[in-house]
Amino acid sequence: MQLEQPLTEKEFDELDQFLLSERSPEDAMTMDTLHGYLTAIAIGPETIMPAEWLPRVWGEGDAAVPKWKNGKEEERIINLIMRFMNEVLITFEVAPKEFEPLYCEHEHKGQTLIDAEAWCWGFWEGMELRPGSWDPIWESEVAELMRPLYLLGADEIEEEELPLVEDPVKAHQLALEIEANLPAIYKYWLPLRKAAVETVRHETPKVGRNDDCPCGSGKKYKKCCGAESA
Repeated sequence: MQLEQPLTEKEFDELDQFLLSERSPEDAMTMDTLHGYLTAIAIGPETIMPAEWLPRVWGEGDAAVPKWKNGKEEERIINLIMRFMNEVLITFEVAPKEFEPLYCEHEHKGQTLIDAEAWCWGFWEGMELRPGSWDPIWESEVAELMRPLYLLGADEIEEEELPLVEDPVKAHQLALEIEANLPAIYKYWLPLRKAAVETVRHETPKVGRNDDCPCGSGKKYKKCCGAESA
């Protein structure tokens, strides 16, 4: 299956069930937390490679590793996570205003309300991969875009802010604000986004000035191609 293909409903359920299974670490992310996590990585200030962000899906510490049945299952689940990520990336690239966070819903006094806390926790985890890199947006003219994410996702908020998240109706409103703000947050970082740092490897050894020229002329490098480059 191509990595660009979005998850089918059956594949979504397959990944969901694995994350909730006993073979997945106790602190592994749920689907809504994972979606928030991937969103922060996708739209944030730096490109982060899967080798860094993928282990955090399973929780903290070296012991947070799934109990795979075999290598085939591991490859399958990782493939589903990568396609889940690519779906986020492609949506923001093609139609950011159509992006929909994977929120949970619950009933409250006869109303169906959004519960975005788990999604926001995941987003905050994604930010924590590069905490200092997010500083510019907090200090910018659009800092207010981040406030709902802070209220629902931060480990600690001010005591006077608690009523904003403890009231289900107000928390529902914050979730709607987040969904509306995400395209603008993506737009803010787009021109500033840094590429992942890659180590440049020289596949061929460096030619010394007194070595034979690799072009096959029979001359010393310094009197042949070395002279031309100089």
